[in-house]
Amino acid sequence: MAEKSGAAGVAGRAPEADRPEKVRNVVLVGHSGAGKTTLVEALLAATGTITRAGRVEDGTTVSDYDEVEVRQQRSVNLSLAPVVHNGIKINLLDTPGYADFVGDLRAGLRAADAALFVVSAADGIDGLTRMLWEECAAVGMPRAVVITKIDHQRADFDEVLATCQDAFGEGVAPLYLPVVGDQRVQGLIGLLTQTFYDYTSGKRTEREPDAAHADAIETYRGELIEGIIQESEDESLMDRYLAGEDLDPKMLIQDLEKAVARGGFYPVLPVCAAPGAGPAVGLIELLDGITQGFPSPLEHPLPEITTIDGTPVTDITCDPDGPLVAEVVKTTSDPYVGRISLVRVFSGTLRPDTVVHVSGHGLADRGHEDHDVDERIGALSCPLGKHQRPISKAIAGDVVAIAKLSRAETGDTLSDKDRPLLMTAWTMPEPLLPVAVRARSKADEDKLSQALGRLVAEDPTLRLENNAETRQLVLWCMGEAHADVLLERLAKRHGVAVEKVELRVPLRETFGGTAEAMGRNVKQTGGHGQYAICHIRVEPLPSGGGFEFVDQIVGGVIPRQFIPSVEKGVRTQMERGLVAGYPVVDIRVTLYDGKAHSVDSSDMAFQIAGQLALKEAANKVPMLLLEPVDEVSVLVPDDYVGTIMSDLSARRGRVLGTEPVGNTGRTLIKAEVPELEIIRYAIDLRSMSHGTGTFTRSFLRYEPLPQHLAEKVTGEAKAAS
Repeated sequence: MAEKSGAAGVAGRAPEADRPEKVRNVVLVGHSGAGKTTLVEALLAATGTITRAGRVEDGTTVSDYDEVEVRQQRSVNLSLAPVVHNGIKINLLDTPGYADFVGDLRAGLRAADAALFVVSAADGIDGLTRMLWEECAAVGMPRAVVITKIDHQRADFDEVLATCQDAFGEGVAPLYLPVVGDQRVQGLIGLLTQTFYDYTSGKRTEREPDAAHADAIETYRGELIEGIIQESEDESLMDRYLAGEDLDPKMLIQDLEKAVARGGFYPVLPVCAAPGAGPAVGLIELLDGITQGFPSPLEHPLPEITTIDGTPVTDITCDPDGPLVAEVVKTTSDPYVGRISLVRVFSGTLRPDTVVHVSGHGLADRGHEDHDVDERIGALSCPLGKHQRPISKAIAGDVVAIAKLSRAETGDTLSDKDRPLLMTAWTMPEPLLPVAVRARSKADEDKLSQALGRLVAEDPTLRLENNAETRQLVLWCMGEAHADVLLERLAKRHGVAVEKVELRVPLRETFGGTAEAMGRNVKQTGGHGQYAICHIRVEPLPSGGGFEFVDQIVGGVIPRQFIPSVEKGVRTQMERGLVAGYPVVDIRVTLYDGKAHSVDSSDMAFQIAGQLALKEAANKVPMLLLEPVDEVSVLVPDDYVGTIMSDLSARRGRVLGTEPVGNTGRTLIKAEVPELEIIRYAIDLRSMSHGTGTFTRSFLRYEPLPQHLAEKVTGEAKAAS
């Protein structure tokens, strides 16, 4: 596969593709620290797009365009880095390797036609990488594996290869074997061509492998060829191979591309992207593998497309001359340029200064309004770090940046204004970590709404909640790191300082028994006074019973026009709470007696009497605080089931049962858990399951809060009043 070809690419000049078959869209996937960003920069240098020192023309690096990433020292965004190799434009989509930013990773999967899993030879594979492999398998995404840091002192290529084969299953086989000597990587052995690509001189040269490597070549080459043949459409190849025929490497390479495109074979390539004393090794081989072995956009099925009213559309293909269908996969805000939209073009051709239709994405519950508008797009560009290099057009299959697309948000569809279309949105993870915040000053409060609107447009995994009961602004995040990045962006990018505050869970109050009470509102002032007396009986209702008001007044002791006033007063006091300031629920209030005055009685007088009567009744019986209980479903590998069940029990949860999920080695645990106990469960579960567990939650009912916790809440409420 590794024909000596040389790199292509010119610093400062944006590459453009003229045909879809000349494009490869590759998303880099892997855990934090595996070396994805380092690999991208090395590939940019290998193709001449940036200098060998990793610098763009003005001296900045590709990875320092986001000030938050520089301070956090980790990737938190999906980023695009196009390179050109052998006339093929390769769009490298670098994704964050931290679980909190899985939304950007899924956006990268949407924009790509193949995934490159980056695994460190020194650190191996984590649980998140295994989960992402399964996610790619579920959607049929072609995959390959790059093993980085093969020059590390702890690196063991054979061991990490075996780990990959165990974790990812059948079809994982190396295309090259690294040769290590004198404490550095000397080169790679191409198993198909049986050629040694020697880097010891500082340049890549070709020669015959040493005899010492003959056994390893024979073993790994046999496994590789058998894996390719199993996916071949030529059924005679296996018989010919077993008969001892020496198969043509070019033919095997063609079958390899088909096997990778169908998602049945996963080549492994070793790379030394950032060597110490020696040159980078394996970059040209990797570029050759991408251009020759990965599918073009023509070979990747398009997502489901419909009209605005939901009618399926089946005549769209990856055709530059077809109707326009593109999708915003990432939105960012630049303090100087403004909003920048990263767009994958699936059909048609995007050109600057044209009017497109923006269709909306169905995430209104997270604060993202649906869109159905026309908008003129501005300049098209090809990003390189913080630089936007202008291009004249973006054809079907390409990925492009659009500046100042003010109405479109992540997940929106762009189409011809005369034929509005909508792409089925990709699945976004549910944010499950609530973080309550408040502005630090009045000036920050005035700017907060607009700044949050921009964050929402950028990040579909963020959900905003203005909780009317607790009067708190809550950011629902993917995890602690996600929350920290959001708050830092508010401060540094938008100039709004906020601080975290303790989250209040919306409790409820109810009566612990039946009580009768009188509400007496009798006041005499100069002129009209106030006169209203009502007698009520309060009874608790079953959980979820709501509120009932019963009128048992006879004989007109309270005029008919004032009976609704008593009910209104009772409802007002229920909303204000009786012992801790939380709404009162699940009671029946019966109005059975009272008195009125022909002159001094009024609507307001009886409202106040109703409030006083409910307060008096609350003093006669125990009052209960109710807490919300959620139905929780936790999906974890079998190894962690015992730990998770014990933890749920410690959180006052009731485990309802477990069930295995197919043959995946995972178990679904169902439980009922109080909301107070799972505020930080998104963080705790990740820690307990080493990043492999997921959960969902939904409100179930209210239940009495334990006495010791209820006393603490009421005590805090009295101290604050």
